[in-house]
Amino acid sequence: MSAHDDAARGRLVPRRVALARLGAGLVAATPFARAFAAASACVATPAQMEGPFFLDSRLQRDDLRTDPGGAPARAGVPLVLELAVSRLDGTACAPLPGAVVDLWHCDAAGVYSGTQGGERFLRGYQVSDAAGRVRFVTIYPGWYAGRAVHIHFKVTSGRQQLTSQFYFDDALTENVVARAPYAARGRPDTKNAVDGLYRRGGRQLTLAPEERGDGFAAAFAIALSAA
Repeated sequence: MSAHDDAARGRLVPRRVALARLGAGLVAATPFARAFAAASACVATPAQMEGPFFLDSRLQRDDLRTDPGGAPARAGVPLVLELAVSRLDGTACAPLPGAVVDLWHCDAAGVYSGTQGGERFLRGYQVSDAAGRVRFVTIYPGWYAGRAVHIHFKVTSGRQQLTSQFYFDDALTENVVARAPYAARGRPDTKNAVDGLYRRGGRQLTLAPEERGDGFAAAFAIALSAA
């Protein structure tokens, strides 16, 4: 599969600027509380290429694991992803309600839905609430040749659009792919450090999942520039 797709869109401020403003009191907070606080402090991340297989699936839902056609839910380690979306205007950020947030990624075997038939697993969108929040339930993505493990996302608000990708720590991925059903494919052939897209801002796009039950939960803050 090729990672050469549409040019990156959107302009964001460095995440470290916002993280420096977070108080020590957030250390004990929930993942979403930290993401929301970061959004208020203008936490943001780089735009990247759209990557393969975005489909305007028109599936508004929070659980991406199932297929509308009735196929069984995609197997994998559960992952809850909580996002806080905001608009950056100068140096100030405010929660961005009504933004359409699309999420899509491959399954544990490295397959995207819609490439081999009419399936629509592991993709969908939500609209941010009054506080700019969305929450997805999915699985930890698998891998395919030439790319580090990643999740694609797109945020659209009016005529503005940000497209980018989330990444994971290599050590965490190694832990996950040792489990079923990922283990059947073996270990990923591409780590973050040698992934061409990761080297262009991937560190700022890396999630920090925490264990939750039999899976993980991760939170992230995204800001769209008003300019």
